Amino acid sequence: MGGVVMASTVITSHAKTLRKKDFSVDTLYHGNCVAVMTDWSDNCIDLTVTSPPYDTLRNYEGYQFDFESIAAELLRVTKKGGVVVWVVGDKINGGRTLTSFRQATHFQEIGFTVHDVMIYQKKNTPFMRSNAYTNAYELMLVLSKGGPPKTFNPLKAPTVRSGEEMLTHNKLPDGINKKRRATLKREKTLTNIWSYAVGLGGTTRDKIAFQHPAVFPERLAEDHILSWSNPGEIVLDPMCGSGTTCKMAMLNERRYIGIDISSEYIDIAKERLGKLLL
Repeated sequence: MGGVVMASTVITSHAKTLRKKDFSVDTLYHGNCVAVMTDWSDNCIDLTVTSPPYDTLRNYEGYQFDFESIAAELLRVTKKGGVVVWVVGDKINGGRTLTSFRQATHFQEIGFTVHDVMIYQKKNTPFMRSNAYTNAYELMLVLSKGGPPKTFNPLKAPTVRSGEEMLTHNKLPDGINKKRRATLKREKTLTNIWSYAVGLGGTTRDKIAFQHPAVFPERLAEDHILSWSNPGEIVLDPMCGSGTTCKMAMLNERRYIGIDISSEYIDIAKERLGKLLL
């Protein structure tokens, strides 16, 4: 499909009315994500980037989060070598629920490879705890299907030093440092701890996005999209909320599919995406 389908495209999905393979890219679907994905063929999605409504930390209009059914559908629709990035944390109420760990284990049990467990660090979190250190992170589970990811475009950062130096190598049990001349590269691959400012200007400059109660940073979505997919591939967010993943997919020449149970959030996502076409 050439070009970009109008971001205002919204499809209300009913499981009995769609046929297998009958889905559109560059589209927002209003409906239950399990019902929507059930109608799709196997192995059709390159990358999923999403953050689920875990531990009832937010009220999503009474939506009941069916984790195991969502996980099963994501496994089925993901291509071999495709990736699911699952951003999740734990409710803290006296102690941690460990929801993130249980979900990681379940993904592994049903057939995903837990390729990495990354950390999303919030630079300016305001939530203080009286009897523990301030919680400033969520986990980003990087799940691959059928082996390692088919795509990895590592993000780089400048090194502190570059050029030729005498570097330690082959240190033996005698403890004597042996050195040889080697070249330090100008760039290095990022670590698996990614830090982002949150709030207006950090998460996004789209004020309307904050009508959703839990918006994750645009750069977080973008960094995963750049890492695990290539231009023209299909990026899914089955609980797209305000449309952050879809927006960053569109900006980076990927095809997007967003699904949300809330028509209000679909309208927010539609407005954000529509601004990109002006």
